[in-house]
Amino acid sequence: MLFNSYEFIYAFLPIVLVGFAVLGRFGHRNLNAVWLVATPLFFYGWWDVRYVLLLVGSVAVNYVIGSGLARRPNRPLLIVGICANLGTLGWFKYAAFFAENANALTGVGLTVPAIVLPLGISFFTFQQVAFLVDAYRGQVTDFGFARYALFVTFFPQLIAGPIVHHREVMPQYAGTGFGRISREDLAIGVTVFAIGLFKKVILADWTAGYSTPVFDAALAGTVLTPVEAWVGAFAYTFQLYFDFSGYSDMAVGLGWLFGVRLPFNFNSPYKARSIIDFWRRWHITLSRFLRDYLYVPLGGNRRGSERRYVNLGIVMLLGGLWHGAGWTFVLWGALHGLYLMINHGWRTARSHLGFGGQSTRASRALARCVTLLAVVIAWVFFRAESFDAATSILRSMAGLNGLFVPDWMLAALDLQKAELVSGGTIVEHYFANELFRFQDQLGPWMVAMLLIVLYAPNTQEILGRFGPTLDPLTHTPAAERYQARRLAWRPSTRWGAAAGALLAFSTLALPEVHEFLYFQF
Repeated sequence: MLFNSYEFIYAFLPIVLVGFAVLGRFGHRNLNAVWLVATPLFFYGWWDVRYVLLLVGSVAVNYVIGSGLARRPNRPLLIVGICANLGTLGWFKYAAFFAENANALTGVGLTVPAIVLPLGISFFTFQQVAFLVDAYRGQVTDFGFARYALFVTFFPQLIAGPIVHHREVMPQYAGTGFGRISREDLAIGVTVFAIGLFKKVILADWTAGYSTPVFDAALAGTVLTPVEAWVGAFAYTFQLYFDFSGYSDMAVGLGWLFGVRLPFNFNSPYKARSIIDFWRRWHITLSRFLRDYLYVPLGGNRRGSERRYVNLGIVMLLGGLWHGAGWTFVLWGALHGLYLMINHGWRTARSHLGFGGQSTRASRALARCVTLLAVVIAWVFFRAESFDAATSILRSMAGLNGLFVPDWMLAALDLQKAELVSGGTIVEHYFANELFRFQDQLGPWMVAMLLIVLYAPNTQEILGRFGPTLDPLTHTPAAERYQARRLAWRPSTRWGAAAGALLAFSTLALPEVHEFLYFQF
């Protein structure tokens, strides 16, 4: 069941919310927790009922192991717990990938049965690994089973995050206010959900119409023009952001409807002025997990610069592999690892040369452009379904496949084809025909996307005064750090009408339901 579907918005969500409110009205906080554990199982089983047992088993096993680690820290038990989680994830997500590569290298002929990847397994696995590690460190104090089960299965964040920390949400489930819904909770929750739904249904899904044909054409062997390749790469850059950011906003909004604050996952990442800054803004809860439970245990930056670079490379390689079982994801991770090494090296060199002073507006603009360009190039590997397709698109972006111009641009410029063609062969399948349908829409749409990601306030800035989410860095409400000077939300008729308009406009597009991109990870 998808957040962007009629059955979720008009059936599942109202039923769950009404049941939660009724139980809370009579002070049944424990029953409220049970209600919110039971309903996600239905939510999860809507996709494939067989994997409900996997989810329930994962919760039960990790709870038992975590409780044992808290009573008596035991390193072998911790290793068993981590291996059980990663082994399950590895079987469902990577068995076919490793078998295929082993067969290619050795010819051993390994066979793996057809495996359907359980929804959200990457997310709830990481959450529970963090819980086990913290239990071993003596950092877990709440061991109520209902609250632990809710921590893992709370349906707003079950499928695609954010990757929540037990310290952020379990105290909320144990609080005296849990189960009580206020009008402000509803107003904020509906507003944030509406913003996320708009991002997904209108911005992301419409932008997919510009990116998907490009990558499909490259996969089929079509040689693209530089303009086509750049349009496809930037379109996917916008599509992925609005798709995943939209999901995360919807998750935060849904949590707020139940009085639960979830951590935000995005902080305008395309405004970043460096790759280091980008990873503090993009998929923040994943970055936090990789830092706290992989980078720091590996030694972080405590063992010299050379070891720091090695650790960065390892973390980003594994981060890339976490996103998908394919070499394109590994290359994407490796590329970002290289970016981070260069970024840290550049900062060190600037410091040694005495250039660490105030930046200028021009230097900040240049840094933002270079960072966005690097991110766009890396997204090509992330999106492409094969290495050959990715390299073909990158070659076209670099002009190595010929500096030819598509028909739709020639027509727009009212020039003869022969006057602008410089080497190469004109692509027979032009974007003006079946491959693409955007001559009149392309320019305004792409400019609008760029202006939004670079200049518009993000959701937590709009709602910052009311702290609708948790800051993942401090586990505290983010109200003081993130506030928009303009478009600041307040409980008013104007904002109510705006949220209603976003919901109504987005709902009109729901008959064409598209899965969230991060469901495949």
